[in-house]
Amino acid sequence: MTPAVSVVMAAKNYARFLPDAIESVRSQTFADWELVIVDDGSTDETPAAVKPYLSDARVRYVRSDRLGQSRAKNLGLRLSRGKFVAFLDADDAWMPTKLEKQLAAFRPGVGVVFCGRELMDESGAAIPRPPAPPPPTGHVLDAMFVQNFVCFSSAMVRRSVFDHVGAFDPGLDLAIDYDLWLRVARHYEFEYVPEPLVRYRTGHGNLSQKLADRVATAFSIMHRHRGAVAPAAVAEGYASTARTMGWVLRSAEPGTALAWYSRAIAWPHRRWDSAKGMAASFLNLVRLKRGTTAAENLSVNG
Repeated sequence: MTPAVSVVMAAKNYARFLPDAIESVRSQTFADWELVIVDDGSTDETPAAVKPYLSDARVRYVRSDRLGQSRAKNLGLRLSRGKFVAFLDADDAWMPTKLEKQLAAFRPGVGVVFCGRELMDESGAAIPRPPAPPPPTGHVLDAMFVQNFVCFSSAMVRRSVFDHVGAFDPGLDLAIDYDLWLRVARHYEFEYVPEPLVRYRTGHGNLSQKLADRVATAFSIMHRHRGAVAPAAVAEGYASTARTMGWVLRSAEPGTALAWYSRAIAWPHRRWDSAKGMAASFLNLVRLKRGTTAAENLSVNG
């Protein structure tokens, strides 16, 4: 029998987290689901971690050969059968009422329902954070262009949406959800369940090492979609992304930060903030050069 909800989980070398993720699906108050786990060439104990759960007929396991995250997720989509598709990263987990409450939030015109999240560290301990303002809902294309506000493990999507806009772009390996949400937002509304129904694990990956690649990919996706977005949102999206890069790099790499702030100031959005960032980065660069010069003199004269 066809399940109402398909849960797609692409996993690679996350054996230590998989039991929590799978148990959080099996603990759902809404029980008419299937879980499709795509093991994308793991070299750890992922097969052994999944094996105890295969006695549940709702859990299916497929091993692929290093497809990459977009193709692995697309494989999971092709193998799934539900009218709705929910995504869960293998290092995250759900609260028991997630599927039930999201299904109740769908109405005509809504293509995606997402929800709030709470953060946890690598060991699963909660990470406190201040309350955030509610995200945009309804027609969110302009807001989504500026910032991807949908936690991937929180998203539930009508299957018919993929038939309309396509699946994940196999040419991308980063920010694949950002590109998908922008395509979806052109045609469908987004709805939000204002509860932290996802436990999002952070602090264990190497995303900071890929920051430059992620931003380059984000700019590429923005170039692709900017023609459908209001000019003010285009300016805000480009400027805020460049300013964020400047802010992240302002201390460690002030010269690179200065270049990012220079890109930001070219866009008519909060130019005063971009100018202040440029000034701070310039001062940091001067201090760094003075410090380097002083160290060199000490080495020569010491």
